[in-house]
Amino acid sequence: MSKRSKSNGATTSDADIGVKVREFPDVERSHQSLGLADERVVALYRNMLLQRRFEERAAQMYGKQKIAGFLHLYIGQEAVSAASAEALNIGADSVITAYRDHGIGLALGMDTNACMAELFGKRDGCSRGKGGSMHYFSSEHRLFGGHGIVGGHVPVGTGIAFAHKYKEDGGVCLCFLGDGAVGQGAFHEAINLASLYKLPIVYVIENNQYAMGTATDRAFAEPDFYKQALGYNMHGALVDGMDVFDVYHAMSHHVELARKFEPSILEVRTYRYRGHSMSDPGNYRTKEELDAKKGDDPIIRLKAYIIEHDLASNEDLDAVDEEVKKEVMESVSFADENPFPELSEIYENVYAQEDYPFLA
Repeated sequence: MSKRSKSNGATTSDADIGVKVREFPDVERSHQSLGLADERVVALYRNMLLQRRFEERAAQMYGKQKIAGFLHLYIGQEAVSAASAEALNIGADSVITAYRDHGIGLALGMDTNACMAELFGKRDGCSRGKGGSMHYFSSEHRLFGGHGIVGGHVPVGTGIAFAHKYKEDGGVCLCFLGDGAVGQGAFHEAINLASLYKLPIVYVIENNQYAMGTATDRAFAEPDFYKQALGYNMHGALVDGMDVFDVYHAMSHHVELARKFEPSILEVRTYRYRGHSMSDPGNYRTKEELDAKKGDDPIIRLKAYIIEHDLASNEDLDAVDEEVKKEVMESVSFADENPFPELSEIYENVYAQEDYPFLA
């Protein structure tokens, strides 16, 4: 993974854990220094590539009108989800996010068929075809959504963290949100409570630099979102979201803070290569900006690292790509052939009670 200059100009020593708000330093990390085995690095690459190929095919299916409603793609942000999943105890820790949720679901290990079928609105989708793109759920992986209201899920994530502490089960909650959600009052109310109650939670701000079509520096008086932690007596940090090793290093540290009941904000500077949703032509940014950002593609960077360090050959990685493409195409076939849910199922999986007393 080549050394580069970060836009955040990080200078703070990584060992200076006494400073609550900091920027992770610009150093070239190796997988050995992070304690990642060779095979885990290749697995991270496969994970990120699966997310990319899945969403590329989903975009194609949207164009063919196989997928309806909204479709918010995660393309460009795969290092965030893959590294975060690697830092968690999947199935014991909890995750909640907004509507750009496909990548996180796949990173956690959700079934590709169930994920694609949900986009198609089919019966065997991960939310039984009732949620669609914005509402992935998995009790097995403790993914609590997929939520369509900007910032509306942040108090829910805070409640999940409260449950972990109340039950004394050792779990933590990762609450992902976009940069636009920082402007919602619910975000500030929630993080205030998390700090007061010392909850095991990391608020992961995926700053892809545009809230819908408005650049963050045009919408926020303070566009360094990690500094929000100062006002709530929490840990806060900034990390390069285009480098999977940087994200893993930072996320591992913040997850451990959460396990000690020290909540935090982790701002991850990333970039989405597609529009806000499929209906967004992205005219608010220039072609030159987009091309420059594509030169920093997290998947290409990890591939270069793997080859440079002899963890796999070009041919090996081409085989991984073919395997991933095959898996995604099989998920499309599965979703296309899967039936739609019956109308009689409309109230199923809404309440735990079988007699739906709140609907009677």
